[in-house]
Amino acid sequence: MLNALIDAMEHAIREVRKMPEKAVQVFHHNDSDGLTSGAILTRALERQGYAVRRFCLEKPYPAVLDKVFEQEGKILIFADFAGRIAPLLSELNQGRNLTLILDHHVAEASTDPRVMNLDPDLFGLKGDRDISGSTTCYLFAHTLDPVNRDLAHVAAVGAVGDGFFVDGALVSENREVALEAVRQGLLEIRHHELGEQYLLNGSAGQSDVIAVGDYLDVLGGVGYYQQGPDMGIRVCLEGVSPESDRMVKDLEAVRTRLFDEEIARLQAGALKQAPHIQWFHLETRFFPMGVKMVGAFCDAIRTTDLIDPRKYLAGFQIIPDEIPDFGAIKFGQVKISMRVSPSMEGEIRAGRALGLNILLPEATGRLGGFSDACHSLTAATTVAIGKEEALIDEMESILDGESHG
Repeated sequence: MLNALIDAMEHAIREVRKMPEKAVQVFHHNDSDGLTSGAILTRALERQGYAVRRFCLEKPYPAVLDKVFEQEGKILIFADFAGRIAPLLSELNQGRNLTLILDHHVAEASTDPRVMNLDPDLFGLKGDRDISGSTTCYLFAHTLDPVNRDLAHVAAVGAVGDGFFVDGALVSENREVALEAVRQGLLEIRHHELGEQYLLNGSAGQSDVIAVGDYLDVLGGVGYYQQGPDMGIRVCLEGVSPESDRMVKDLEAVRTRLFDEEIARLQAGALKQAPHIQWFHLETRFFPMGVKMVGAFCDAIRTTDLIDPRKYLAGFQIIPDEIPDFGAIKFGQVKISMRVSPSMEGEIRAGRALGLNILLPEATGRLGGFSDACHSLTAATTVAIGKEEALIDEMESILDGESHG
């Protein structure tokens, strides 16, 4: 498994080095795993003399991909997303650019030899257990040059931030990067009865890695349209600063205010009800926070008495027509994020209720929408503005079929 992945990475690196182009465009996600992935690739490639231009995306939207693949002769790297859409990237690329995918979600094989899908899912490693996006990028960086082993602690932050543990502890390749960081004196692992606690050693003392991941999530999600991801990359590589602390404090205040205002709306009756799904629409009220925040809001309310624990929870948020550092782009799209109550989590895990990774992409596909990475308990897709109620209806139709099946 791992040896085959490293072999594929070595082949990809040889292809990168053959390219006359000495600049790399890195497209990465905006959560803690995505920011650490972007940071690792930036440092490793710059050490090799490449000029790195980063683009932080909330999703690899088709409208963005269309623009990216108008180029020719470039080196493009997608980190912490795009494993599943390798066939789409292949269709867009048509051999014109060297494209690498360093994701960890469920993946599909590429159909263009110049699109190299290095997603560990294709090599027998599980992205929701064994390996994060950041650890995938670390393996690539270490394969590029072993000097990059000093980035192991950054990979460990991304792995912990993604929250995939077995019995409260990192396992497999995620555990290996954590142990490497321990050997370097940059991480401490403390054992307790529920698993393990991971502590980052910095110039200002120790920080709980879960808190560091939350800190990065605020910068990348709440601060998406306010240079938050750039600050997040700096924090990954240089540590926290008074400037980053101030930014996070200000962003947390914005999040609290907007969440409180929306909770008041739901309490006043804004939560709509269908037989199996309860849903709300944020329109543009969360701007300038990123659209990742509709999912964060669903997380915040899914355990409260605001919602019916027997129904799926869905929230919509209109995608602004701009990508930071990328420019204006016409989307005309709305994002839907879905979550479930703890009791429904149990039903889905037991196979008595349909997982979101089946329900939402199926309904989205019927309406010509876009799906990338969906999990059974958390999922998000996009559809055209105006198709929100149709999407709810499609999901209800699927669920009716399930209950009658």
